[in-house]
Amino acid sequence: MSSPFIVPRKTSYAGHVSAPRPSPGAPEVAVPLLPPPSFPTVPTCPPPTCACAATPQPPAGLEIDRSSPLNGVMSGYAEQVLVCTGRDDWPSRIEEEDGGENLAAGLKGLYGRGGMYSDPFHNTSVLNASFPSSPVPQRTATDQQTTTSTSVYLLPSFTYIPWVSRESTDSVRALVEGYLLPTKPHPAHDALPPAHRDRLTRKPASRKLLRGVRDVREVMVLICGHGGRDMRCGVAGPVLRAEFEASLPRLGVPVGKGPVVVEEEENAGKDAEEFATTESDGETVTVGEGVAARVGAISHIGGHKFAGNVIVYIPPGTKTRDGGDHPLAGRGIWYGRVEPKHVDGIIRETILEGKVIQDMFRGGIDQDRKILRI
Repeated sequence: MSSPFIVPRKTSYAGHVSAPRPSPGAPEVAVPLLPPPSFPTVPTCPPPTCACAATPQPPAGLEIDRSSPLNGVMSGYAEQVLVCTGRDDWPSRIEEEDGGENLAAGLKGLYGRGGMYSDPFHNTSVLNASFPSSPVPQRTATDQQTTTSTSVYLLPSFTYIPWVSRESTDSVRALVEGYLLPTKPHPAHDALPPAHRDRLTRKPASRKLLRGVRDVREVMVLICGHGGRDMRCGVAGPVLRAEFEASLPRLGVPVGKGPVVVEEEENAGKDAEEFATTESDGETVTVGEGVAARVGAISHIGGHKFAGNVIVYIPPGTKTRDGGDHPLAGRGIWYGRVEPKHVDGIIRETILEGKVIQDMFRGGIDQDRKILRI
């Protein structure tokens, strides 16, 4: 019987310790083999099946790291909050946009060090995104709502909240308390006073303050294009975005552009308890047969030296074209060192077939907030 152990390779990615090179004649140290991933993989990205844009050159002095291992180079998180700004780039610190009058600043103030919901054991990543916000229905809009309402995507909850008033403390707190806080405090908080633990725990009743909430049914393709932070992504991001927007329809996946139009009555019949237990109604969608994609730029996610950086979220209930369960449904897959020539392969292998491309894989996340590795 073969031994279930191997000699570890030297690795240098985040969260892992590099094994020192053994001296000649030293005994090999056996370590268990890692379990196989819970999703199908392909070793490399296949070549494109059509012409694609040239790979843009990074600015002088800002090179792309093409040698370090990518697997595991991502921070764990419970939720990514995408603030829909309708803009393609932002200041280095997104909370400084518009003189600090923005939703990202409000959320970071609540979650940051010293904020009332600060919790080092529950990482909520607040990002700006280029998607436009949903318009407020005319029959219910006020001047203040029209000018201050911002939409957000919550991933991997696959939830879209069309109207959060960034100038309303109640609205922002409803987002945090109703959707972003953990459903159960981390065990490290057991010694805290009950009132403190309660403050750090989700309150589904708060959701009633936010209207028009819907499930995300689109494939979400997120590309770091934060040139205000690092021009490697500032150069690579727009080219990759254009390539995805051109290639997805060619391969049968329409791309949704413009704001998401939501009628307020869409979930008016759902109460807070339903929202607390139902983030998806079980409806199935098939990639290339009715399901669309949305492609957008996002702010800094870490790893500019691995530009281009792309995250692909596949909505729950997605089916492949042959009618089978999509292996990556409900998951987010992070890729690094993506070039325009890889876009065709990412669409075919990951979006259409549910296969992870190993040599570009930084990590992933599922709806249980388990971080995915290979």
